[in-house]
Amino acid sequence: MTEEPFQFFSLTALRTTRPSPSFVRVTFGGDDVARLASGGRDQRVKLFLPRPGQNAPVMPGPDDGHWWAAWRALDPDVRGVMRTYTVRDLRREPQELDIDFAVHEVAPGSDEGPATRWALNAGSGDRVGVLAPIHEENVAYDFRPPDGTDWILLTGDESALPAVAGILESLPPGTPAHVWIALQHASDRWELSTKADAHLTWLVQDESAPATEEAIRAADLPDGTPYAWLAGESATVKAVRRHLVGELGFDRAAVRFTGYWRRGTSEDELLRSGEDA
Repeated sequence: MTEEPFQFFSLTALRTTRPSPSFVRVTFGGDDVARLASGGRDQRVKLFLPRPGQNAPVMPGPDDGHWWAAWRALDPDVRGVMRTYTVRDLRREPQELDIDFAVHEVAPGSDEGPATRWALNAGSGDRVGVLAPIHEENVAYDFRPPDGTDWILLTGDESALPAVAGILESLPPGTPAHVWIALQHASDRWELSTKADAHLTWLVQDESAPATEEAIRAADLPDGTPYAWLAGESATVKAVRRHLVGELGFDRAAVRFTGYWRRGTSEDELLRSGEDA
Protein backbone atom coordinates (compact mmCIF):
# COMPACT_ATOMS: atom_id res chain seq x y z
CA MET A 1 0.00 0.00 0.00
CA THR A 2 1.34 3.44 -0.95
CA GLU A 3 2.12 5.67 2.02
CA GLU A 4 0.04 8.84 2.07
CA PRO A 5 2.22 11.98 1.64
CA PHE A 6 0.16 13.87 4.25
CA GLN A 7 -0.93 12.39 7.54
CA PHE A 8 -2.79 13.39 10.71
CA PHE A 9 -0.73 13.97 13.83
CA SER A 10 -1.50 14.92 17.42
CA LEU A 11 0.51 17.77 18.97
CA THR A 12 0.63 19.47 22.35
CA ALA A 13 1.30 23.15 23.00
CA LEU A 14 4.50 23.64 24.99
CA ARG A 15 4.68 27.43 25.30
CA THR A 16 3.64 30.70 23.67
CA THR A 17 5.62 33.85 22.89
CA ARG A 18 4.79 37.17 21.23
CA PRO A 19 7.12 38.02 18.30
CA SER A 20 5.19 41.29 18.01
CA PRO A 21 1.90 42.67 19.36
CA SER A 22 -0.27 41.16 16.59
CA PHE A 23 1.31 37.69 16.62
CA VAL A 24 1.28 34.72 18.95
CA ARG A 25 3.91 32.04 18.34
CA VAL A 26 2.85 28.66 19.67
CA THR A 27 5.54 26.02 20.06
CA PHE A 28 4.22 22.48 19.79
CA GLY A 29 5.79 19.20 20.87
CA GLY A 30 4.89 15.55 21.17
CA ASP A 31 6.08 12.21 19.81
CA ASP A 32 4.52 12.91 16.40
CA VAL A 33 6.75 15.92 15.69
CA ALA A 34 9.58 13.55 14.76
CA ARG A 35 7.63 12.35 11.72
CA LEU A 36 6.64 15.80 10.43
CA ALA A 37 8.50 17.21 7.44
CA SER A 38 8.80 20.69 5.97
CA GLY A 39 10.12 21.97 2.67
CA GLY A 40 10.82 25.30 4.34
CA ARG A 41 9.88 28.39 2.36
CA ASP A 42 6.09 28.80 2.63
CA GLN A 43 5.29 25.29 3.86
CA ARG A 44 1.59 24.95 4.73
CA VAL A 45 -0.12 22.61 7.18
CA LYS A 46 -3.74 22.18 8.23
CA LEU A 47 -4.25 22.84 11.93
CA PHE A 48 -7.29 21.41 13.74
CA LEU A 49 -8.36 23.18 16.92
CA PRO A 50 -10.78 21.96 19.60
CA ARG A 51 -14.16 23.59 19.95
CA PRO A 52 -15.24 25.13 23.26
CA GLY A 53 -15.73 22.38 25.82
CA GLN A 54 -13.44 19.93 24.02
CA ASN A 55 -9.99 19.02 25.34
CA ALA A 56 -8.86 17.85 21.89
CA PRO A 57 -10.19 18.36 18.37
CA VAL A 58 -12.49 15.78 16.82
CA MET A 59 -10.70 14.52 13.72
CA PRO A 60 -11.03 11.71 11.18
CA GLY A 61 -9.42 8.39 12.01
CA PRO A 62 -6.41 7.04 10.10
CA ASP A 63 -8.58 4.52 8.21
CA ASP A 64 -11.40 6.91 7.27
CA GLY A 65 -10.28 7.44 3.66
CA HIS A 66 -9.24 10.71 2.04
CA TRP A 67 -8.81 13.32 4.75
CA TRP A 68 -10.96 16.06 3.12
CA ALA A 69 -13.97 13.83 2.55
CA ALA A 70 -13.59 12.28 6.00
CA TRP A 71 -13.39 15.68 7.71
CA ARG A 72 -16.43 16.97 5.77
CA ALA A 73 -18.40 13.89 6.80
CA LEU A 74 -18.03 14.76 10.49
CA ASP A 75 -20.72 16.80 12.25
CA PRO A 76 -19.85 20.49 11.50
CA ASP A 77 -20.81 21.45 15.06
CA VAL A 78 -18.40 18.92 16.56
CA ARG A 79 -15.46 18.42 14.20
CA GLY A 80 -12.21 20.27 14.84
CA VAL A 81 -11.93 23.84 13.57
CA MET A 82 -9.65 23.67 10.54
CA ARG A 83 -7.29 26.50 9.58
CA THR A 84 -4.27 26.71 7.28
CA TYR A 85 -0.96 27.96 8.66
CA THR A 86 2.65 28.28 7.59
CA VAL A 87 5.35 26.33 9.39
CA ARG A 88 7.55 28.99 10.99
CA ASP A 89 10.15 26.53 12.20
CA LEU A 90 10.56 22.77 12.56
CA ARG A 91 13.42 21.77 14.85
CA ARG A 92 14.93 18.35 15.46
CA GLU A 93 16.85 18.91 18.70
CA PRO A 94 14.56 19.29 20.50
CA GLN A 95 11.63 18.07 18.38
CA GLU A 96 9.48 21.21 18.18
CA LEU A 97 7.18 22.94 15.70
CA ASP A 98 6.50 26.70 15.71
CA ILE A 99 3.31 28.16 14.24
CA ASP A 100 2.73 31.93 14.17
CA PHE A 101 -0.86 33.14 14.59
CA ALA A 102 -1.75 36.62 13.35
CA VAL A 103 -4.15 37.92 16.01
CA HIS A 104 -5.70 41.19 17.07
CA GLU A 105 -6.50 41.95 20.65
CA VAL A 106 -10.26 41.94 21.16
CA ALA A 107 -12.62 43.12 23.86
CA PRO A 108 -14.18 40.45 26.13
CA GLY A 109 -17.37 39.07 24.60
CA SER A 110 -16.57 40.22 21.08
CA ASP A 111 -16.85 37.88 18.10
CA GLU A 112 -13.20 37.11 17.41
CA GLY A 113 -12.40 34.14 15.21
CA PRO A 114 -11.89 30.71 16.78
CA ALA A 115 -8.19 30.56 15.85
CA THR A 116 -7.51 33.98 17.37
CA ARG A 117 -9.42 33.00 20.50
CA TRP A 118 -7.50 29.73 20.79
CA ALA A 119 -4.08 31.30 20.24
CA LEU A 120 -4.67 34.12 22.73
CA ASN A 121 -5.64 31.60 25.40
CA ALA A 122 -3.29 28.73 24.51
CA GLY A 123 -1.46 27.14 27.41
CA SER A 124 1.00 24.34 28.01
CA GLY A 125 -0.67 20.98 27.48
CA ASP A 126 -3.38 22.18 25.09
CA ARG A 127 -3.94 19.62 22.34
CA VAL A 128 -4.38 20.16 18.59
CA GLY A 129 -4.30 18.09 15.43
CA VAL A 130 -2.32 18.76 12.30
CA LEU A 131 -2.38 17.43 8.76
CA ALA A 132 1.23 17.69 7.64
CA PRO A 133 3.65 16.26 5.09
CA ILE A 134 6.00 13.41 5.91
CA HIS A 135 8.43 14.27 3.07
CA GLU A 136 10.33 17.53 2.58
CA GLU A 137 9.39 17.59 -1.10
CA ASN A 138 5.61 17.98 -1.16
CA VAL A 139 2.87 19.96 -2.90
CA ALA A 140 2.01 22.18 0.09
CA TYR A 141 4.48 24.96 -0.61
CA ASP A 142 4.40 27.33 -3.58
CA PHE A 143 7.70 29.20 -3.71
CA ARG A 144 9.54 27.44 -6.55
CA PRO A 145 11.57 29.87 -8.67
CA PRO A 146 12.75 28.13 -11.85
CA ASP A 147 16.30 27.97 -13.13
CA GLY A 148 17.21 31.17 -14.89
CA THR A 149 15.46 33.46 -12.41
CA ASP A 150 17.46 36.67 -12.00
CA TRP A 151 15.57 38.31 -9.14
CA ILE A 152 12.70 37.75 -6.71
CA LEU A 153 9.63 39.89 -5.94
CA LEU A 154 7.67 39.16 -2.74
CA THR A 155 4.53 40.80 -1.35
CA GLY A 156 2.42 39.99 1.68
CA ASP A 157 0.55 41.30 4.71
CA GLU A 158 0.36 40.11 8.32
CA SER A 159 -1.17 36.82 7.26
CA ALA A 160 1.76 36.16 4.91
CA LEU A 161 4.57 37.46 7.13
CA PRO A 162 5.59 34.01 8.47
CA ALA A 163 5.80 32.69 4.91
CA VAL A 164 7.78 35.71 3.71
CA ALA A 165 10.19 35.17 6.61
CA GLY A 166 10.66 31.53 5.63
CA ILE A 167 11.22 32.39 1.97
CA LEU A 168 13.81 35.04 2.78
CA GLU A 169 15.67 32.58 5.00
CA SER A 170 15.76 30.05 2.14
CA LEU A 171 17.20 32.36 -0.54
CA PRO A 172 20.81 31.75 -1.63
CA PRO A 173 23.37 34.39 -0.67
CA GLY A 174 23.30 37.47 -2.86
CA THR A 175 19.95 36.75 -4.53
CA PRO A 176 18.36 40.08 -5.52
CA ALA A 177 14.96 40.34 -3.82
CA HIS A 178 12.45 43.20 -3.65
CA VAL A 179 9.95 42.77 -0.82
CA TRP A 180 6.83 44.71 0.22
CA ILE A 181 5.02 43.83 3.46
CA ALA A 182 1.81 45.61 4.45
CA LEU A 183 1.15 45.98 8.17
CA GLN A 184 -1.43 47.83 10.21
CA HIS A 185 0.99 48.74 13.00
CA ALA A 186 4.68 49.66 12.91
CA SER A 187 5.23 47.64 16.09
CA ASP A 188 4.65 44.45 14.08
CA ARG A 189 7.83 44.85 12.02
CA TRP A 190 9.99 41.77 12.42
CA GLU A 191 13.74 41.39 12.20
CA LEU A 192 13.91 39.22 9.08
CA SER A 193 16.98 37.07 8.57
CA THR A 194 18.29 36.52 5.04
CA LYS A 195 21.51 36.10 3.11
CA ALA A 196 19.84 37.52 0.01
CA ASP A 197 20.42 41.04 -1.30
CA ALA A 198 16.97 42.03 -0.07
CA HIS A 199 15.36 45.45 -0.44
CA LEU A 200 12.56 45.43 2.13
CA THR A 201 9.75 47.98 2.28
CA TRP A 202 7.26 48.02 5.17
CA LEU A 203 3.91 49.53 4.17
CA VAL A 204 2.44 50.55 7.53
CA GLN A 205 -1.19 51.61 7.51
CA ASP A 206 -0.77 53.68 10.68
CA GLU A 207 1.91 55.67 8.85
CA SER A 208 -0.33 56.33 5.82
CA ALA A 209 1.77 54.13 3.55
CA PRO A 210 0.53 53.53 0.00
CA ALA A 211 -1.24 50.33 -0.95
CA THR A 212 0.96 47.48 -2.14
CA GLU A 213 0.02 47.89 -5.80
CA GLU A 214 0.73 51.63 -5.68
CA ALA A 215 4.10 51.05 -4.01
CA ILE A 216 5.14 48.58 -6.70
CA ARG A 217 3.99 50.93 -9.45
CA ALA A 218 6.31 53.59 -8.06
CA ALA A 219 9.28 51.22 -7.66
CA ASP A 220 12.33 51.06 -9.89
CA LEU A 221 12.47 47.33 -10.56
CA PRO A 222 15.58 45.60 -11.90
CA ASP A 223 16.07 44.17 -15.37
CA GLY A 224 16.32 40.45 -15.98
CA THR A 225 13.97 37.52 -15.46
CA PRO A 226 11.79 37.89 -12.33
CA TYR A 227 9.89 35.42 -10.21
CA ALA A 228 7.05 36.80 -8.07
CA TRP A 229 5.36 35.32 -5.01
CA LEU A 230 2.25 37.19 -3.82
CA ALA A 231 0.09 36.35 -0.81
CA GLY A 232 -2.32 38.00 1.60
CA GLU A 233 -5.75 39.56 1.15
CA SER A 234 -7.34 38.15 -2.01
CA ALA A 235 -8.30 41.39 -3.79
CA THR A 236 -4.89 42.94 -3.14
CA VAL A 237 -3.08 39.88 -4.44
CA LYS A 238 -5.16 39.86 -7.63
CA ALA A 239 -4.56 43.57 -8.22
CA VAL A 240 -0.80 43.16 -7.89
CA ARG A 241 -0.82 40.17 -10.20
CA ARG A 242 -2.79 42.10 -12.86
CA HIS A 243 -0.21 44.87 -12.69
CA LEU A 244 2.77 42.53 -12.95
CA VAL A 245 1.39 40.41 -15.77
CA GLY A 246 -0.80 42.90 -17.65
CA GLU A 247 1.28 46.05 -17.37
CA LEU A 248 4.84 44.97 -16.64
CA GLY A 249 4.79 41.88 -18.82
CA PHE A 250 5.79 39.29 -16.22
CA ASP A 251 5.42 35.72 -17.48
CA ARG A 252 2.20 34.32 -15.98
CA ALA A 253 4.02 31.13 -15.03
CA ALA A 254 6.53 33.20 -13.03
CA VAL A 255 3.88 34.78 -10.78
CA ARG A 256 2.66 32.60 -7.93
CA PHE A 257 -0.29 34.17 -6.09
CA THR A 258 -2.42 33.01 -3.17
CA GLY A 259 -5.29 34.72 -1.37
CA TYR A 260 -4.84 33.80 2.29
CA TRP A 261 -8.04 35.62 3.26
CA ARG A 262 -10.86 37.66 1.73
CA ARG A 263 -12.00 40.98 3.17
CA GLY A 264 -15.48 40.72 4.69
CA THR A 265 -15.53 36.91 4.55
CA SER A 266 -14.56 34.49 7.32
CA GLU A 267 -12.62 31.32 6.62
CA ASP A 268 -15.60 29.29 7.82
CA GLU A 269 -17.74 30.95 5.15
CA LEU A 270 -15.14 30.15 2.50
CA LEU A 271 -15.01 26.53 3.66
CA ARG A 272 -18.80 26.25 3.55
CA SER A 273 -18.89 27.64 0.02
CA GLY A 274 -16.26 25.08 -0.99
CA GLU A 275 -18.29 22.26 0.55
CA ASP A 276 -21.42 23.36 -1.30
CA ALA A 277 -19.63 23.62 -4.65
